[in-house]
Amino acid sequence: MKRWLKISLGILSGLIILVIITWLAAAFYISRNKKEVLSTILAQLNKNLNGQITATGMEPTLLKSFPGVSVSLNGVLLRDSLWIQHKHNLLKAQDIDVSLNVLSLIVGNVNINQIAINDASIYLYTDSTGYSNTSIFKKKKAVEDNESPSKSPDLAVKKIDFNRVSLIIDNQKRHKLFNFNINQIQGRMQYPDSGWTGKIKLKTQVNSFAFNTRKGSFLKDKSLEGTLSAHYSRDMDAVILDPEVLKIGGHPFKIGAKIELDKSAFAISIAVDDILFKDVAMLLSPNISSKLLKFGIEKPIDIRGNIVDDGSGKFGDPLIKVGITVRDNVISIPAGQLTSANFDGSFTNQDTVGGIIGDENSAIKFHRLTAKYYNAPLKIDTFTVTNLSRPIATGLVTSQFPLTNLNNSLGTQDFEFKQGTADLRLYCKADIDNFRFTKPVVSGKINIANADILYIPRKLHLVKSALNINFNQNDLSIQNGRFQLGKSILNVSCSIENFAKLYYTDPDKILVNLKMHSPQLYLNEFLPFLGPRTKKKSPSSNSMKAASKQLSNVLELSKMNMNLRVDKAIYEKFLAKNLIADISLRGEGIYFNKISVAHAGGTLSLNGSVIQQPGSNSFKINSKISHVSVKDFFYSFDNFGQKTITNKNLKGYLSSTVNIAGKISHSAKILPRSINGKVVFNLSNAALVNFDPMVKVGKFAFANRNLSNVEIKNLDGTLNIRGDKVDISPMQINSSAMNFNVKGIYALGTGTNVELDIPLRNPKGDENLTRQEKREARMKGIVLHLKAIDDDKGGIKIRWNKDHD
Repeated sequence: MKRWLKISLGILSGLIILVIITWLAAAFYISRNKKEVLSTILAQLNKNLNGQITATGMEPTLLKSFPGVSVSLNGVLLRDSLWIQHKHNLLKAQDIDVSLNVLSLIVGNVNINQIAINDASIYLYTDSTGYSNTSIFKKKKAVEDNESPSKSPDLAVKKIDFNRVSLIIDNQKRHKLFNFNINQIQGRMQYPDSGWTGKIKLKTQVNSFAFNTRKGSFLKDKSLEGTLSAHYSRDMDAVILDPEVLKIGGHPFKIGAKIELDKSAFAISIAVDDILFKDVAMLLSPNISSKLLKFGIEKPIDIRGNIVDDGSGKFGDPLIKVGITVRDNVISIPAGQLTSANFDGSFTNQDTVGGIIGDENSAIKFHRLTAKYYNAPLKIDTFTVTNLSRPIATGLVTSQFPLTNLNNSLGTQDFEFKQGTADLRLYCKADIDNFRFTKPVVSGKINIANADILYIPRKLHLVKSALNINFNQNDLSIQNGRFQLGKSILNVSCSIENFAKLYYTDPDKILVNLKMHSPQLYLNEFLPFLGPRTKKKSPSSNSMKAASKQLSNVLELSKMNMNLRVDKAIYEKFLAKNLIADISLRGEGIYFNKISVAHAGGTLSLNGSVIQQPGSNSFKINSKISHVSVKDFFYSFDNFGQKTITNKNLKGYLSSTVNIAGKISHSAKILPRSINGKVVFNLSNAALVNFDPMVKVGKFAFANRNLSNVEIKNLDGTLNIRGDKVDISPMQINSSAMNFNVKGIYALGTGTNVELDIPLRNPKGDENLTRQEKREARMKGIVLHLKAIDDDKGGIKIRWNKDHD
């Protein structure tokens, strides 16, 4: 063996023997001087404490930190000087392992290399006055002038380990509570002149991370795991955490921080990529997460954020700023979904710089948002939701799209869009109640062109339609509206006051003032308004159920005043000209306030109503008829639902007042025997042609007179209609064939009982008499007293009226 190698091995062996001897000496020293060593350790730890650390005992654990010497302190308590008042132990540990410097023991000092705290609880408490039990760590007051200061070094522990430790930071004054179950913390420390630096490896569970206990905890029940690089600056009296990856709830976050110890201030920076929005929201306090979770983002997003507290306690909450980047994503909002969404979003709880920190000054902003809303493309430069305690949303929305994009997108079966285009530009501002729009203020316009739309509940099919919708804050107006329903064309203008305000809150208070003009209107094409609404399939999503229900409610509950002017109106056999109508729609009712029309050579005016009901509709009509052709009039109204006296039996001109009520089918047919009311009429230059009861009377008693064409120059009468019966008030009928009096009941079914008093005088013989002489001679001579009643075959028979007056 070479000589240099022998020398080297000898030196190495000597050093090893020296270390062993030294370690054995230290071990022997500790074993023989437990009380003295424990006292020295506690004195070292208590040296700069405004309180006291105590231990019930100490046991050597010599092999634990070889070649150093370790001891285990048992039953350790750390209490500040005011513990007797607040009763919170700053530290209570079942076991603390302390690793000592061997050489320092030999020279009579105790230098601690490592402390491991096991199965312990740490409670950092600050009361409502601001006093904290951490004041135990403040340096004691300077020694008196006549005392010489200690020259022993300050405590500088190089390794700190926490195992199974409960850490609570409770600040009653600032309403803060941080509670951790620490599975493991390993700190490796160095002590340069500027302060200290360290690597801290941690694995912990967060029970509470509340910056304001009144608003709940951040990171509730989340795990924290990772390694932090920290250093303390004496000059700034601050701990700085360099940005490092820390797993929160299993997801990697890059976190950095600065903690200013003298002011209890801090600033935390957070960066995370590819994380789900709901996972981020669940990391925040309930007062924030409950609002953010009203929204949803389907795919992972990137987030950058900062949490800052200046330590003043002025606002209670820390300042929070969060930015998110969203690309080609699906966004859920209370009113539906935004697909193919792209935007840069931000959240802050101090929107106005220098203002308060809290919900009242919070804001959610969407910048450069592009998306599809139920297949309608949207573009919004900036959309903002401010004041989250009473949220207000604002934004400018623009979009251009074909109407067919809305099919299968609105979640309602009310509409089917076959063609047409929409172009909208709207500035919106709205309150948000439970994150649903209320009291919106809207300015802008929507232009719809060449629309082909089927409104399914009423089976109305509009073609070649167009309209310009203008919003002026709360009010809505429609200009240049054109609707074509079948062959009917309507030119429309409309105004609705407080539309935006009432749409969500009081749709039954919406009043639509509608003006329409039509060159030609086919009334049968509007019959679906008389029928009940067709039931539709419910939308699948909750948001669309709400939107669909809201739209349906507005359409059905809103009121409408309609001013209609029609050059020509046609319904089956009915033809009218110069129709002017004032009509109101209220819920299930159609109210004809005033209608006038030229018809059958005369004029008609009426008012009334139609009330929609499941089986049929109830109607009331008050009408005035002036000099209309009775033949055309009966023809146009299908003989008013009866077949006894038809348009073929009548000639002349009718003037009348009609007050009737009845039932009408959903296809606008008058239901037989449903009419009740009163008709007061006047016939002039009239004729009763081939009226069967009259013809039968002629065959029975006046074979030589022409009762198949009875001319009547003037006749006044009153009819009271009771379902299938017509009460005929006493009338004196003077005709070309005979004069007679009539009264009684005429039944459309059974129950006819009409009394006829017929003088046999031939009226033609009295043509040369004066009017007075005609009245006096009218009932002279033989008078037949007859009665028209039902026969056994469902017809009418004539017999003598033995009970005549």
